[in-house]
Amino acid sequence: MESIQLRHNFSRNTLIRMFILAALGLALLVWKFDFINNVYFRDQLTSTGLVINGTILGLFLLGLLRIVGILLRYSREESAIRMVIRNLEQGVSPLLEVPESRIISRRYRTLEALHESSTPINHNALASTLVATESTRSSFPRFISNILILSGVFGTIVSLSIALIGASDLLGATVNTDGMGLVIHGMSTALSTTITAIICYLYFGYFFLKLTDAQTNLVSSVEQVTNNFFLPRFQVQADTVLHQFAGLIRSLHELLGQMRKSQNSYASLAQEMRTSHQAFEDLETRIISALVEVYKTKIQPVTADMDEIKALLRLGFRLPDES
Repeated sequence: MESIQLRHNFSRNTLIRMFILAALGLALLVWKFDFINNVYFRDQLTSTGLVINGTILGLFLLGLLRIVGILLRYSREESAIRMVIRNLEQGVSPLLEVPESRIISRRYRTLEALHESSTPINHNALASTLVATESTRSSFPRFISNILILSGVFGTIVSLSIALIGASDLLGATVNTDGMGLVIHGMSTALSTTITAIICYLYFGYFFLKLTDAQTNLVSSVEQVTNNFFLPRFQVQADTVLHQFAGLIRSLHELLGQMRKSQNSYASLAQEMRTSHQAFEDLETRIISALVEVYKTKIQPVTADMDEIKALLRLGFRLPDES
């Protein structure tokens, strides 16, 4: 239905985009493996860089898995909404072949229960409840998005602290190669943790925004279907009653017009019947006049001639009169 503004397969397309970018990122890592090895793994004096980068990647992957799970769920919800719209277009039950666990199914059942219990339907309250419920689903990804860049800053601070320790050792002795190594190691660790945090934050932040877009698209679609098609079935308001009454008045006007046309048709038919009856009477009068004229001009002279012939026969044969 054109009145429903639903971006079809929005969540699925976001997942496809996520996997494509991940594949490109892995291909880039393979291509630049020597650089990655030099920055992250080669000649590391401490495991600080590995621990911090591993923590950043762990948080990143946990948040990403949560986003993927939510997007998969939203993809199924969007499919359910499309099925409801298709059922409405075909004029069948809105929830035909739609799982009861879907948001749109629960919304329809809620409205149905409120209608059966004669409870006023507060659409704003239902919409606010849905928005609050769906917002809680993205709380963990929002937390990950907020701390990713902070984890990079934390790694940078720790790495600089290691570099300062190395510089302190270097300044405390005339010749101390270990101190210089710690300085270089600290700067390298600061670089690696900063790069890891920034890349993870950019990737995660983009798809977190896409997650909120998918959430907005879903909630908006549910409210549009509710407002345009579900509420007219279950909610009775003064404006709705007046609109229906106005429609009834228009129907009565149309019926009266049809009755006037029918009455005019009956009057025309009666006039035609009267005209036909008058024509039949005129025809009958003309037929009777014609028969009388035929009798006078044809039959009556023949009768007189027959009487004369009979009289001559009686006279010729000397027959007695009939009297």
